[in-house]
Parts: sequence; structure tokens; C-alpha cells
Amino acid sequence: MVRALFPGTFDPIHYGHIDIAHRAARLFDEVVVAVYDRPLKNLLFSPEQRLALVRQAFQNEPKIVVQGYSGLTIQYCREINAQVIVRGLRVFSDFEHEFRMALANNRLDPSIEIIALISSSDHTFISSSTVREIASLGGDVSSMVPPAVNQALKERFSELGDCQQIVPMTYLRD
Repeated sequence: MVRALFPGTFDPIHYGHIDIAHRAARLFDEVVVAVYDRPLKNLLFSPEQRLALVRQAFQNEPKIVVQGYSGLTIQYCREINAQVIVRGLRVFSDFEHEFRMALANNRLDPSIEIIALISSSDHTFISSSTVREIASLGGDVSSMVPPAVNQALKERFSELGDCQQIVPMTYLRD
């Protein structure tokens, strides 16, 4: 059995992430969508909230398992016996960041392969930070995220009110 790990912060999960996970599930026996709990960036949702939203997005997918993790991604691969790390590439600017991460992970454990899937053209413009920014300004993100995520975004920004300093502006690396 070949197990692949698709790691990310998923803050929030969007249709681009979901597309990459579904496509990876066609290639591998099992895909573990791993929600990282301590990234070096401001988060809109707690690890528990992100896990719940990601689990809901994949609730009817028998080949996709959702788990939370912390620490080095390569170490987590070893812990769960994953042979592959799956990453998504949207635009050319993603490549440099992903290339450096792949080289670092290969240095840490050359037995774990890194596979990059190119985003479908329908999803190349979607990033978590773009979704957060549009939603924070009251824009409609229903075409970018599942209904539960759309509702969670509305509720979260309603809670935050005018205090939305944790919403970073658009970066193309989420």
C-alpha cells in the first residue's frame, strides 16, 4: 500500500486543496490530509476548527484520512509510514518555495518522494489568504470553499468585528 501525505495549514480549506487531495487519491492507496497545528503565520481558525472543516470536506471519501500533526512534516511521514508527500502548485511563484521545501525534505529523508500536482485551471487563483481577505471584506467566497467553510468564515468575521488584524493580506504561498 502506498500512503501519501498532503500537509498544510488549510486556513481555510478551499476547492483547490480539495481538488489536489482528490487527484492524489486517484494515484495512491491512501491520502492523509494532515492539518499542521503550529505554522509560523497568523491563523484565522484554531487547529480544532481547521480539522473539523477539513474532515467535513472529506467525510465521504474512503481513501482520504484527515489528521492533525505538529513538528517536522518529514518526521510525521515516518510516523504514519507515508512514502510520498503531495504538494499543489498553482502559479509559477509557488514553484521556488515548493522546490526549496522539497530539497530540504529530501535532505532529511531521501526515501520519501515529493510529488507536485499542478492545480486545475479552475483553481489557480484560489489561495487561503485570498479567501480570507475576500471574506473579511464581506465578499462572496461561496464558489471557492465548501458551504460549511463559507458559513464558518462568516461566523468568524462576525466574531472579530472590526478587530481583523489576524487576517493577512494576499500572499500567493498558502
